[in-house]
Amino acid sequence: MQKKYFITGISTEVGKTIASAIVTEALKADYWKPIQAGELDNCDTKKVEKLVSNLQSKFHPNSYALQTSMSPHAAAEIDGIEIDLSKISVPKTKNNLVIEGAGGLLVPLNNSETILDLIKSDYNVIVVSRHYLGSINHTLLTIKLLQEKGFDVSIIFSGEEHKTTEEIIQKMTTISVIGRIEEEPYFDSNVILEYAELFREKLEKL
Repeated sequence: MQKKYFITGISTEVGKTIASAIVTEALKADYWKPIQAGELDNCDTKKVEKLVSNLQSKFHPNSYALQTSMSPHAAAEIDGIEIDLSKISVPKTKNNLVIEGAGGLLVPLNNSETILDLIKSDYNVIVVSRHYLGSINHTLLTIKLLQEKGFDVSIIFSGEEHKTTEEIIQKMTTISVIGRIEEEPYFDSNVILEYAELFREKLEKL
């Protein structure tokens, strides 16, 4: 049965794209980033495509490709457009689909809607959490909001282990931990494949 996995973060620059590449590789899924803001020459779709080595995954085009690295609502305004959720159509595929968000859940898309509004009721939501001062609060808020909305939520930790942070998040949420992506010196397709093999069993159980 085809499943959809939405990758969100507790903030920006926490490792969503690397996590998305790993999940895509582990499940040999398709990948889709609905909204890309900035870095169009080296966008997240291109980054994931370079990191994924299986031949089954397909990489679907952005619904919105915005010029400026800013919150989507602001980047859209600079481009002279407004993001319309009715124009964001999930790609048709018979494969599993990994969907990467932008920033955190409440990043605005327009004057009334946020990234959270992109997440459908049947999606498995994977939260990427990275330790920094304030990350416990950001992680718990993100998970609580998703759970209140009725989503199935799991977590990937990113970066160097911080035991007290990870333990309290697990105790206070009791959600499934898929694993941790270490602070690697670099990420290439071989490193992604190693993590894919580590995470596959837990991902397949979601």
